[in-house]
Amino acid sequence: MTGFAAHSINLEYASVNLDLRSVNQRYLELHFRLADEVRGLEPQLRELIQQRLTRGKVECRVSLAPISTATPDNGLNPAILERLAHWQAEVQQRLPDSAPLSVNEILRWPGTVPTVTQSQDALNKATLAGVRATLDEMIESRQREGARLKQHILDRLGAAETQVSGLLPLLPALIAGQRDKLTERLHAALGEAGHERLAQEIVLAAQKADIDEELSRLATHFTEVRRVLSQPGAVGKRLDFLMQELHREANTLGAKSVAVETSRVSLELKVLIEQMREQVQNIE
Repeated sequence: MTGFAAHSINLEYASVNLDLRSVNQRYLELHFRLADEVRGLEPQLRELIQQRLTRGKVECRVSLAPISTATPDNGLNPAILERLAHWQAEVQQRLPDSAPLSVNEILRWPGTVPTVTQSQDALNKATLAGVRATLDEMIESRQREGARLKQHILDRLGAAETQVSGLLPLLPALIAGQRDKLTERLHAALGEAGHERLAQEIVLAAQKADIDEELSRLATHFTEVRRVLSQPGAVGKRLDFLMQELHREANTLGAKSVAVETSRVSLELKVLIEQMREQVQNIE
């Protein structure tokens, strides 16, 4: 199931920025993009996420940004400047055509501008707490999406049930009409002498065209889909299996069709089941 959440925590000298993204997948697959300062926390972060999620391709990003207002202005490091000046003079003495150092190059030289570093212990604690909070937000996001998907499936399920319930009252007339047509054709082909054969063929044709069992199984599967949707926890795999079973029954219904009405219902069911199946792929 897709989900996204972002969280930031401000420390004394740095801001910890976190975000979690997930898309649906049959299994849990974790990817981490961590700042070097917190890369050692990956095993703990992996365990945190595995405790809360069971499926999905999840990406966890943690970056650090210095807080400029919290960094004291201690000026430039005179020892580094003297060393750079000495090195530059020596280089230019030996290589007169060499270009002098630019201000930007000097400022980027390690140690030229004194910096403060954030406590590693505080950084680790903030990162772990931030991932927990971000994970809570992402799970809430996934739950909201899950509620929308559930309603989408229930709407299509109700439409499928209406198709089946509308077909049930027509069955006696459809079967009788098919029997009369078959009787007329066989009677014309076999004549009076084929009365016994006529009866046998009618019975066989009626058995092949009987869709009561398929309609009964469809109703059972509809009920099971509703039951599974009402359960807490991961239900995606179970729903995916039920969609396969529903599609199989709708196919059989179409194969046994002896009337336009039955073929139409079979087609409508396939469309509705496919719409449900597409959404089921996004459910954990």
